[in-house]
Amino acid sequence: MSNPLLDTHGLPPFSAIRPEHVEPAIDHLIADNRQALETLLDETTSPSWDNLIEPLEDMEDRISKAWSPVSHLNAVMNNDELRAAYNACLPKLTAYSTELGQNTRLAEACKQVRAREDFAQLNAAQQRTVDNAIRDFHLSGVDLPADKKERYREIASRLSALSAKFEENVMDATNAWHKLVANETELVGLPESTLAVARQAAERDGKNGYLLTLDFPCFFGVLAHCDNRGLREEMYTAFGTRASDQGPHAGRWDNSAIMDEILALRHEKAQLLGFSNYAELSLATKMADSTAQVIGFLEDLADKAKPQAGAELDALRKYAREELGLDSLEPWDTTWATEKLRQARYQLSQEDLRPYFSADRVMDGLFQVVERLYGVSIVENTEAVDRWHEDVQFYEIHDRDGSVRGQFYTDLYARAKKRGGAWMDVCRMRRARQGTTQIPVAYLTCNFTPSIGGKPSLLTHGEVETLFHEFGHGLHHMLTRVDCAAVSGIAGVPWDAVELPSQFMENWCWEREALNLFAVHVDTGEPIPADLLQRMQEARNFQSAMQMTRQLEFSLFDFRLHADYDPDKGARIYETLDAVRDQVSVMKPPHWHRFPHSFGHIFAGGYAAGYYSYKWAEVLSADAFSRFEEEGIFNQQTGREFLETILEKGGSEDLMKLYVAFRGREPQIDALLRHHGLAA
Repeated sequence: MSNPLLDTHGLPPFSAIRPEHVEPAIDHLIADNRQALETLLDETTSPSWDNLIEPLEDMEDRISKAWSPVSHLNAVMNNDELRAAYNACLPKLTAYSTELGQNTRLAEACKQVRAREDFAQLNAAQQRTVDNAIRDFHLSGVDLPADKKERYREIASRLSALSAKFEENVMDATNAWHKLVANETELVGLPESTLAVARQAAERDGKNGYLLTLDFPCFFGVLAHCDNRGLREEMYTAFGTRASDQGPHAGRWDNSAIMDEILALRHEKAQLLGFSNYAELSLATKMADSTAQVIGFLEDLADKAKPQAGAELDALRKYAREELGLDSLEPWDTTWATEKLRQARYQLSQEDLRPYFSADRVMDGLFQVVERLYGVSIVENTEAVDRWHEDVQFYEIHDRDGSVRGQFYTDLYARAKKRGGAWMDVCRMRRARQGTTQIPVAYLTCNFTPSIGGKPSLLTHGEVETLFHEFGHGLHHMLTRVDCAAVSGIAGVPWDAVELPSQFMENWCWEREALNLFAVHVDTGEPIPADLLQRMQEARNFQSAMQMTRQLEFSLFDFRLHADYDPDKGARIYETLDAVRDQVSVMKPPHWHRFPHSFGHIFAGGYAAGYYSYKWAEVLSADAFSRFEEEGIFNQQTGREFLETILEKGGSEDLMKLYVAFRGREPQIDALLRHHGLAA
């Protein structure tokens, strides 16, 4: 039987991939690569770019092409068999990766490439690839003695397994909770969009009534709009205690021990490599210079935001007391009361905007924005590819001459067995080899409210921002001109700058000139009225300081959790969180709330000791957009310069130098503060 995962010439044949294909394919590719590497090192007497680095990229690309669809399917079409196959391969891939990183002969061969007289004749991307490789060999423990190398390998394997288990527990806990509501009178206040999703979920289950779940569109709909306070509290409790020792499924998918072990192992890994803590290790590949610089940056923002956040909360409490009859504003009331106050102050709710943001039109408008900025065209070509679900669509980005520049899949709607949240991931890297260029391909995944009863899916304005954000990541990946995979697109970009292109794209969601392209009423086709847009823009900074302190809480919590770790005292997760909240937060959740237990960004994603990146990169993105504010949001020259200096360069050059080339100076924080309505 042929294995579809071993045919890596075209795009992935998703419908042909079975769980039983996964482990044999990965075993075969790892064994093949091991043999190829041995032969390469034995036969290469004078290592160069052509005879060492390019063949290494070939090996990496083969495994990436096989593993990418497996990893993606595990996130968007999860089932027990696929999960088992995925988990069986994780330790093998981790061991293989660590083995490469600790291969002394290979590290020495890369140093020989670096020392060649003709190294200076390599292009910037090639030089960066070699320099990064030498750095990463050190960070993989290549310089350690044998016993410590072995311990490093054990840690890497265990961390990989723990992160996967953390994410599985969150997904299982999310899927496990549901509540059937028979009587609509218990759901007063819920918008029709949320009611329709709940009604459809019940019908799919063969039941009458409304089936509520913890999928984000349903959860947020209840928290923001349902007048039933008891139901809001019940769902807030279930969502906030997922995968923990508290709540309706206390202990069943508890991530407590996993989190403790992850933090301990990260700290041990950092110390093996000569760093004081994992935060220091994390910064070895980032823009920020030191842990003190990161903490100082976050605390400075907190000092600017907290007084205004306190005033915003006081205003919300006063409104809730005087207008909503709530003597005590509880956490499960906050989102609901916020929507009521927004409505009272600006005659605007999230639901008022939904009819103007049908998903198909928003996608089309997003494409038009990109086409105007960068001179490309985006066309759908769904029929040409194999898909994993009927919701999936496929598009191509074409250059002015009609050639294909990049391709991407979209999977926009929430469903069972799909990981929550929104993300862009890599399907194929751009790389050139023997005269041919591999086209970069991306996955764009969201969890919006699906189409119900043949009616278009309608987005909140916040979801429109999410879509633009993730597509910004996609553009960084797909519009690259770099031909070396290790620094192509988002690869090799410092993690605290990787959010620059994504946050940058969000700005067009607020501009009349851009909104005219897609913000039209789903039934009448009328553009968003001037008065509604004005109210939307006036409300842009509504509770912006409260939102900022919440992001700063997450960022400082993550960073201190890793920077202040003490093996003698253990993880101290909630002790650290409480201390951070005392410093920056204006409203604290109940003592039983277990937010860290589902904080996948840092326990199952790439943001460990790096969540601060969102704010760090937001300084860059706001400052970069301020040039468009000065010169015109669709100024083609400005767009071309952003394309050529930031998006096309990927990780091939120093990010700060690239930024200065675009902006003419280093970034300033003023634009970020202005966009959030905060004083400098």
